[in-house]
Amino acid sequence: MSLALELTVFHKLFTAVAEEMGIVLGRSAFSPNIKERRDYSCAVCTAGGELLAQAAHIPVHLGALPHTLAAVLARHPLGPGDVLLLNDPYCGGTHLPDLTVIAPFFAGGNLLFYLVNRAHHADVGGSAPGSMPLARDLRDEGVVIGPTYLFRDGLENTAFLEDFLARVRVPGERQGDLAAQLAALRRGGERLKELVHRYGAGKLADMAAAVLYYAEAAMREVLREIPDGVYRFQDCLDDDGWGHRDLPVRLALTVAGTAAALDFRETADQAEGGINAVPAVVEAACYYVFLALLGDDYPINQGCFRPLTVLTRPGSLLQPCYPAPVAAGNVETSQRLVDVILGALARALPQRIPAASQGTMNNLAFGGRDPRRGSDFTYYETVAGGAGGGPAGPGADGVHTHMTNTRNTPVEVLEHDFPVLVERYALREASGGAGRHRGGRGLVRDFHFLTDVSVSLLTERRRHGPYGLAGGGSGAPGENLLILPDGRGNTLPGKINLTLPAGSRLSVRTPGGGGWGAAAPEPEASSLCGHLGTGALRQQRE
Repeated sequence: MSLALELTVFHKLFTAVAEEMGIVLGRSAFSPNIKERRDYSCAVCTAGGELLAQAAHIPVHLGALPHTLAAVLARHPLGPGDVLLLNDPYCGGTHLPDLTVIAPFFAGGNLLFYLVNRAHHADVGGSAPGSMPLARDLRDEGVVIGPTYLFRDGLENTAFLEDFLARVRVPGERQGDLAAQLAALRRGGERLKELVHRYGAGKLADMAAAVLYYAEAAMREVLREIPDGVYRFQDCLDDDGWGHRDLPVRLALTVAGTAAALDFRETADQAEGGINAVPAVVEAACYYVFLALLGDDYPINQGCFRPLTVLTRPGSLLQPCYPAPVAAGNVETSQRLVDVILGALARALPQRIPAASQGTMNNLAFGGRDPRRGSDFTYYETVAGGAGGGPAGPGADGVHTHMTNTRNTPVEVLEHDFPVLVERYALREASGGAGRHRGGRGLVRDFHFLTDVSVSLLTERRRHGPYGLAGGGSGAPGENLLILPDGRGNTLPGKINLTLPAGSRLSVRTPGGGGWGAAAPEPEASSLCGHLGTGALRQQRE
């Protein structure tokens, strides 16, 4: 067997372990956010803590894992039967709803791999149901879990688990989702045990190292194709929810040979609201963009990240100081980071880079008391929007873009599980940016609440639409609209906490993507009408 073929085989074997972990997690979970939307990610890491293989899950989860393992493993060694749990963004986490579990895999008494998964729980306590509130302090966003041994020598830390469940809403659902994460770790261990039996521990370790070097070489070839230089770009976040607007994210991208440095140190200071992003999230956004340049034929692992250096400034929006809130940094600021990196790359590779996609995950969380069942409920989702048009064609309509890779919750599931009706779910017409290749259309998702609810919205691109490129127009900004039971209505801010009475209606209207390329001029109507007729003219314009 040739080396290239052997590398491909082992890359697929390692990836299959992560993929099967994901299947088990999704099928075992309790909450719609994990079971239906698949808001989770699974990976296999080396004994040194490097990301080796990942399932095709969520970029913001996976790209942050190298930072996570580097932050926790040195201080929290793991032995047989141990499982580490964490969510603290200042100790390797991303934001509080993302619970991360890590388990070691031993063969012949030697540490060989780590198995990891990260899942977004629909509630982890805090000031509002869904744990995605507009807040000024991290501790208002939920229960903060530093690296904690959930299992030690195979024994469960029941005291911790009981305390955690007592501090969250709908504890049975939280317990069920966490059990699904643990089941995924066990399945990963079973599959690795089979690989050890088939190939031997030494062979697996050698091939893991080789696959990492192979990915590094592939990324260096990608960087070699980018002209050397310094490429700058700036975009801004709408606001932090507390009146501070147009917060700039600034990048100086330096490409030199087979390496690149992404310098964000001129970005705005940390914010009062939760749009701060910890360095793990910043790195994830950087890695995602460059992986998109790599293509589908190469393994995705930490070897790809070795040629990239990410620089942030302490006390800034992208390296905040505890206890600055970060709930939206993971989901909103990560999206703006992608926009900024793509904008800088467009100056180096103008014929490869698309316009900005919707640039937000349109986070909606709500909860309350379900009168049908006599029990509390919490729910969380992100809403798709328009993708940016690019050199190859128009942007896709109504899709999750960039740092998210989740699905929607089917209307049937949402209405069955929660006291809410989805009265409209449709493409948002005329929301994509104009251009030779138009931006994709956003969505309209209208909710009719059947009981009193607490609602949190963390959304972006409500003031500034996604940018176009190469002469293309901007996508339409999003809108959040509220109609109260008495018929009064108003436009909501992008970030807000609300308590709404039964009968209220909320419409989330997501941004369209930016257009790419200058639109061709409209032909004169008179000349076309003379030859084609008005019906043909209308068809040609459409």
